[in-house]
Amino acid sequence: MTAWPESLALVGAGKMGGAMLRGWLAGGLAPDGVAILDPAPASDIVELAHSRGLALPPPAGFKPEVLVLAVKPQMLDAAAPAIAELAHGETLVISIIAGKRIADLKARAPKARAFVRAMPNTPAAISRGVVGAAANDALSERQKEMTQTLLSAIGLFDWLPDESLIDAVTALSGSGPAYVFALVEAMAAAGAALGLPANLAMRFARGTVEGAGELLAREPGVSAAQLRQNVTSPAGTTAAALAVLQGADGLEGLMLKAIAAAHRRAGELAG
Repeated sequence: MTAWPESLALVGAGKMGGAMLRGWLAGGLAPDGVAILDPAPASDIVELAHSRGLALPPPAGFKPEVLVLAVKPQMLDAAAPAIAELAHGETLVISIIAGKRIADLKARAPKARAFVRAMPNTPAAISRGVVGAAANDALSERQKEMTQTLLSAIGLFDWLPDESLIDAVTALSGSGPAYVFALVEAMAAAGAALGLPANLAMRFARGTVEGAGELLAREPGVSAAQLRQNVTSPAGTTAAALAVLQGADGLEGLMLKAIAAAHRRAGELAG
């Protein structure tokens, strides 16, 4: 069931907050009920607000049905007075702030009862994000439906069984697009090192990753391992490359270390 909130306030309209907002507006969120609070909004957010009729900043006395927190973790305390002013007893608070737990949010919005912690990623801007979320036990059925509507509108959404898993989602998919972009950079650099013109190497690297991602999307019943095997002829060129990537402490080990480092940092941000 689709359940868009009648009013929504977004606190923090940076890269991720702005990406979610664009995804929601594209999905059907009514702009006349949306307000943005950001101390230094980027020019594209100002333009979006003016073109779509969004309130920037929220008008005096604005009490949103949903309050979305998308500030950087280190800015939460500075934003706390505004958060407390916006949140009321019936407000659903949805936070995408890395490392900040529901208990931390409750301390900044003491009047609110219903809280959701979510972790999306930047492809939310084109409704291709990945979002995991956990909630406390105070959500009404409508608040659950609004959460489902908002987070499903920006991509693949699933509830997590426990809030403690949010940091793992942050490390895997929240930061994940950057890992893919870094892979494209590395592939292009390798192609250039073999003599391809740099612009052509980047074009081919981007196209390869885009196509592989689309193949994953179009073949949901086929595992990534099977798709990899389908490309790999015995003793062929792909097998030679994979022997390097899967060698001692290869790609899997490196990715494990990288995601573990992101997971540790998410925990540190809770402090």
